[in-house]
Amino acid sequence: MDKKWRYSITGGLAGLANGLFGSGGGLFLVPMLTRWTDMPERKAFATSVGVVLPLSVISAGVYFLNGAVDLSLGWPYIIGGAIGGLLSGRVFKKVPVKWLRRGFGALMVYCGAKAVLGL
Repeated sequence: MDKKWRYSITGGLAGLANGLFGSGGGLFLVPMLTRWTDMPERKAFATSVGVVLPLSVISAGVYFLNGAVDLSLGWPYIIGGAIGGLLSGRVFKKVPVKWLRRGFGALMVYCGAKAVLGL
């Protein structure tokens, strides 16, 4: 299968997850980009971050148009997320891929347990 199709299918699955769950598209992107498209891990992590913003903006727009968004409650998260994104972007190159992989895996386990157990 052509790589462009693999990227399109990967993006479609990430968008589907983002739209259904409000986020989470990046959880699909990293493993699919590294395993299915043979993208190097560090580049897959960075690409995932770059793709999540537009996916989230589109999903947020759909939710907003359906009256499901309360921006007055969202601003602290937006500001905190922007600060966290700036800080993590600065240290990204300094973190070994092994630790990025472990952190990503731990996050997936935590999110999975939280979703299944309803914590």
